[in-house]
Amino acid sequence: MPRHRAATEPPILHNVGVQWTADQQTFLEQNHGAAMITLRADGTPGAVRVGVALVDGKLWSSGTQGRTRTRNLRRDARSTVFVYENNGFRYLTIEAQVTILEGPSAPEQNLKLFRVMQNKPSGALAWSGNPSVPEDEFLRAMVDEQRLIYEFEPRHVYGL
Repeated sequence: MPRHRAATEPPILHNVGVQWTADQQTFLEQNHGAAMITLRADGTPGAVRVGVALVDGKLWSSGTQGRTRTRNLRRDARSTVFVYENNGFRYLTIEAQVTILEGPSAPEQNLKLFRVMQNKPSGALAWSGNPSVPEDEFLRAMVDEQRLIYEFEPRHVYGL
């Protein structure tokens, strides 16, 4: 599976190799709404709403080749993700280094991600306004949309 890491490494690598606590893991398993902040070329932050989920213990989000945040991450792989509680006020902030997972494995990786986010271990998934898309059509859509995965390696985690 090809991986792309931006040429620019973060200047501060504090808390490298941060592991999720049990409370953080539970929170991330129950809450998938987030804001993802990347750095524009001029250094200013840009925020977008995203979905996130833990897949095999790694925090993932989906994107596409043409998204501004993908371009930002290719230049500077630092990102902050603000995951918010569905029905409350708790949150978790994750300062991370992002690896872009792309290539032939990306459609299947997106399938894994969306199965976790939709809590559907098998069968059809909701996609693009359609509540029941068969797996083969979902995978074709991932290819057609040039989907990729953002994998967040936490450097500093706080909140809750």
